[in-house]
Amino acid sequence: MEYNNTLSYYDNCADEFYKSTITVDFTIMQDHFLAKLEKGSYILDFGCGSGRDTKYFLERGYQVEATDGSSALCRLASAYTGIKVKQMFFEELSVVNAYDGIWACSSILHLPLGQLTEVMQKMTTALKKNGIIYTSFKYGTFAGERNGRFFTDMTEATFADLLSSIDGLEMEEQWVSSDARPERSGEKWLNLILRKR
Repeated sequence: MEYNNTLSYYDNCADEFYKSTITVDFTIMQDHFLAKLEKGSYILDFGCGSGRDTKYFLERGYQVEATDGSSALCRLASAYTGIKVKQMFFEELSVVNAYDGIWACSSILHLPLGQLTEVMQKMTTALKKNGIIYTSFKYGTFAGERNGRFFTDMTEATFADLLSSIDGLEMEEQWVSSDARPERSGEKWLNLILRKR
């Protein structure tokens, strides 16, 4: 299955991926998310990759649980953040009313649409009432394998269709941005802030 190829990609290319993302300045997005949470809130970094965002949140006084599907990235992120990063697949999320915020930056976009819908419902269940999700997708309508990984791209319209099938979650903000990596500034991303009703 293509999704499994994605996990193999991250395990095999973990060092390269870590080095390419750890120094990317993402403070505008991070601070925008944190501004919607009380200080000390409990955040799930869902598909944390290098651990860059987990470390940023920890340093600002938030409680963070970090997970990733790649065992290699879990090891690197644990060393970088100083906390134990749990290896977990997205579909294994099973907690209820646990988090004030879920940060799913460039992560759940690797799920095929059917699984994406199921996982976003699990994310909604895992949030406390009025909790928020930040997530992001490459902008467009493509779904399939690209550069060794599976992607489901989104536009405002296709995400609205997806959101309509998820109980208890509503759109708070959406905006399109350029990639934060200078060498990829031509790539566009759909950014979303969602809130549990």
